Order: sequence, then C-alpha cells, then structure tokens
Amino acid sequence: MKPLRSIVIGTAGHIDHGKTALVRALTGVDTDRLPEEKRRGITIDLGFASLDSIAADGSALRISFVDVPGHALFIRNMLAGAGCVPAVMLVIAADEGVMPQTREHLAICELLGMSDGFTVISKADLVNDDRLEQVRAQVRDFLKGTFLGRKEIPILAASARNDVGLEEVRSALIRVALRAGDADLARPMRLPIDRVFVKKGFGTVVTGTLLSGEIRVGQSLMLEPGGRSVRVRGLQTHGASEELAQAGSRTAVNLSGVDAAEVSRGQCLVTAGEMTPADVVDAEVTLLGDAPALKHRARVHLHAFTSEVMAEVSLYGTGPAGPGARRLARLKLAQPIVLAPGDRFVLRQPLPAGTVGGGRVLDANPMAHVRRAVTETWLERVVKGDMPRQLELRVGRREMEGIPAATLAREMGLRADHVRQMAADFRTSGELVSMGSDALISSAAFRDAVEKLTGRLKSAGAQGVKRSVLQEQTGLNAEAFGSALERIVADGTARISGESVTLAGIAPAISEKEARLRNDVAAAYRKAALAPSAVKDVAQQLRIGEAEMRRIITLLIREKALVRMGSDDTFVHAEAVRELGERLKPMRGKALDVTAFKAMTGLTRKHAIPLLELLDRERITRKQGDVRIVS
Repeated sequence: MKPLRSIVIGTAGHIDHGKTALVRALTGVDTDRLPEEKRRGITIDLGFASLDSIAADGSALRISFVDVPGHALFIRNMLAGAGCVPAVMLVIAADEGVMPQTREHLAICELLGMSDGFTVISKADLVNDDRLEQVRAQVRDFLKGTFLGRKEIPILAASARNDVGLEEVRSALIRVALRAGDADLARPMRLPIDRVFVKKGFGTVVTGTLLSGEIRVGQSLMLEPGGRSVRVRGLQTHGASEELAQAGSRTAVNLSGVDAAEVSRGQCLVTAGEMTPADVVDAEVTLLGDAPALKHRARVHLHAFTSEVMAEVSLYGTGPAGPGARRLARLKLAQPIVLAPGDRFVLRQPLPAGTVGGGRVLDANPMAHVRRAVTETWLERVVKGDMPRQLELRVGRREMEGIPAATLAREMGLRADHVRQMAADFRTSGELVSMGSDALISSAAFRDAVEKLTGRLKSAGAQGVKRSVLQEQTGLNAEAFGSALERIVADGTARISGESVTLAGIAPAISEKEARLRNDVAAAYRKAALAPSAVKDVAQQLRIGEAEMRRIITLLIREKALVRMGSDDTFVHAEAVRELGERLKPMRGKALDVTAFKAMTGLTRKHAIPLLELLDRERITRKQGDVRIVS
C-alpha cells in the first residue's frame, strides 16, 4: 500500500545509549552498515531504516529513520543527518542518564528549528524502578523549556533487548507522523545528498531526504553546486521502486550523466533555474547560553542540511556577540552551497571543537555595494515580516531596476508561480507595478522612473529626444524605461513621433504633415527589412516628391532610424541591421562568404553585397580575403 503520509525522524543522544538498537528493534533493520561500525560496536556514519504502520483511522504511514552517531568525534555526521529531519527521537540510557552529547544533540535540534518528537529512556531493563524514576526526573528537568519539555510530549521507558515499552514508542511515532504538516507546495524541489554509491548494473545512486517538491523518473535535474545536468534513471524509497518521490520521504535516486566520484555529500539535486548556490548570506544568528563570545570576523564551521563549510562571521552592529545573544550577521562561505531564506544552520567553533550557536538565513542574495547600515535596517524589517511583506521588501530594494518574477522566486526560495500569485495581490492594491513581460517594481520606484523621464523631456523642450538617447540619459533599464514611457504616453503626458519623444503641450519641432511623412517613410523601410527599394521607388509608392523625400531621409539618418548601405540611393532601417547583428552573434569567429550570407538572408546579390559592406563598416563583420569573419 502506498503511504498516504510520510515523515522522517532522526535519532539523537549520547554514544552507546542504544539509538541503533532501538531502531533495529522497531524496524528489524541494523543501520550500522560499515565494517568499522560492526567491529567497534558504535555508529560512525548515518544509518537509515523505515517502519510502515497504520493509524487508528486506517491511514497508511511510512516513518523513516535517520540514525545518527552519538560520539563527539562524529558530530559532523550527526549534523548531516539532523539537518534534514523535522522531528527527533531523543534517546537517553537509563544506566547513565543525561550526558554531554545528549545536551549538545538537543541544542542542535533546537537550533535547527525542530518542533516535534519525544524522548525515550532506553536500556530500562538494566535498572530498577527507583533508578528509572530518578532518571525520568533528571530528564524532565533537563528538557524543561525546550520543545521536548512540553507537557503533552511523552518521556517513555523502553528496552530494545526484551521489547519492553516498544509498543508505546511505536504509538508515539505514529502520533508524530499524524501531526506532521502537509508538504510546502510553495517551495521548489530540493534533495540534499547524504550518501553516494555505485550499484552494479545501475551506476551512480544518491540518497537523501526530499525536503520539498517531487522527483519523477526521466526528469532532468541540476546537481548544485557545480551546475551539472543529470537525469533520473530510477527512484527507490527504502528498497521499493517508485515512479514518483514526494516531499517528506527518504529517497534513493539513480542518476545518469555523472560518475559517483563527481558527487559528494552536501550537494543538492534541484530543478534547473529554481535554486542556485550562494557563498555569501545574511542571517540571524543565535548563540547558546553557555557559548563563548563570537567576535567579528570569527571563523566557524557552518552546517546546513548535509553541507559543511568554513565561514567568516561579519557581525552587524558593534562589539562581539555574547552568550545567548541574537545578532544579524553576514556569513562569507569558503565554498558555495545551496541556501534559501528560512534555512536553518548550526555554527561550531574549530578549537576547542563545540557547537556555539546557529540561526536562519534571511537573504542568500545580498546586494553588492550597499552600505552596511542600510542593509542592517532592511534585514531588521525582513526578520519581522511575513512572506508577502518579504516579497514587498525584496522588490523595493531593487528601486527603479525592478526584478523579474523568476529571479525574485530564486531569491525567496519559492516556486515562481507562487511568487506571481502573491505579487498579484500587490498589483491589485497598486503597491507593485508589472513591467515588460514578467518584472516587478514598487509603485514608489515606478513614480520615480516616470518623474525621471518627464524631467529629461522638459529639459529637451520642443526639440524632443530620441528614444535610445532618452533611455541612456535616464539610466533606466529596458523594462523600467519601456513601462514608464508607455505610461506617460497612455496618460497623454508625452507623445512619440517616429523615433522622437516629446512632452505633450510643447509645440513640435516639425509640422504634423512632416511628422506623418517621416513616419510613413520609416515604416516603408522597416517593412522592406534587408531588401529595400531605391529612394525614387519608395517616393513614388508614397506619392512624395523626390526633393521632399531626400529631406525626410536626411532627418531619419540624423535620428539614426535609417542607415546608408552603400550608394546615395540605397538605405536600410536601423532595426533591420540590429536584428541581423543578433542573428550573427552565435556565429562569432566563424567565416561567412557571399553565398552563405545570401542563403541565410534570402537576399539577392544586389542587396547582399552592399549589406555586407555595411556590416564591415559597423564592425559586425570584417573582410578577410573573399570571406567575412563575424566579429
């Protein structure tokens, strides 16, 4: 039966407190798979198992376990497992009680934002009732004030050796699975890789916890960091082949297009264009209460999901961050990793080794060349804002540049369709403005762009300004310029005559008749594209006298709407030349002879030769013997 609800639960606890034995008793799977683990009798790396069950309402459940090592020497492996799980089973041995790694593991779980789970006092068969109650009281006091210390969260006693209490543990696991929320459909697909191996007859296989989204057999994905394109040959969930893997499940992915030696723990499988690696992030950092002060520019180990990198901490504000402090900081990573706003991380100091704090990412795409004080104020607003407010803040900081919806989605770690849906409410209220096909700008910034345009047009007076010159003068990008110009023309503030823009109400430099003739001539040449007629033929077609025609062509040449091809009688529209230049760009560095050029453009020799000479003058091509080299 296909599970209707799936959850991944991590173990946590001190070495030799019975985590692996408890998972084996619950699932029948020994998660210690390495020979060294068998020989030493301890967990060194991550282990995996699953338990299928049925809830009281008949719902099918799949509970996956990530069993982590408890030894302090292998804390980095523990972090790689804990980083991807939403709930924890904290295991404390009855004969030893709370130990150093118990404390560090629970602190890590809290730093990673876990909010559900329960505690098991293991090895209950090794102690008498009095000792068991003493340990229970110690554990209750230890958990006080943590997410596992809530009254409704059980502290169970169990023994993997004689099955005492295992039914109560299974019931607690089912309750956690039923409390698990539905997958966040707003997030793009992401699978942090925790294991890589080669399977004979299949090739490269990676495993991980699918944090969000879906993976299908045959799908093309990206391996990040690295930008490596791969294809999904097959999928398995705990040994069972699947066509589709969904968020919240432990997933094995058989990949084609990459060797196992080229993949490592810490990389992510993502959909192309939806998530990209970052090497600088702004974050909210929280130090543990017993941590040493964190100084500006301190170097720490950053653990996020299955990744581990060195990071330099650049604190906002003044002075070091003291124990228990919550501060804004910029983290400069030694290597890029896939991160998005809201992602949790843990910070550990190198020497003496130990967990000092953690936090959450606020911005994985900090803007360059912005004063620290401005960025700090912006981050303080982000910390307090919900998702729609964060969208508004991210659009606003781009000012008159605006931001495409797809880029905004990557910045927020959300699906593009979800971002567009959120933005629609802001457009309806007038707080955001759409530009071009898919860009957004704040209404305040759009007003500034409009004012910048009208200001330049006022300075130009009756003479007006050519469109391209006007954009250059205002410094607006194509989307902002086009949208602002469209707005002022639509509301009657400005008018466009040919290539010239003029404020409405200012007497035009030419008569309406002349403007109409100029537009007609420009349109005729634009329609002719790369094969224009002779001047006299165009004049005859438009019923314009030859002298008048020559004067209009002179005006259009001054405005750079027309370009002389070779003789006084041959001209071509500038847009046609620009479009041809774009077509030739992919051929940069390649040779082009007259025959190939004629075949590409469909022109006869009559037009091809003067046009090639024009391309030489424009430095789009350069003549080399009997051929042209595309520049």
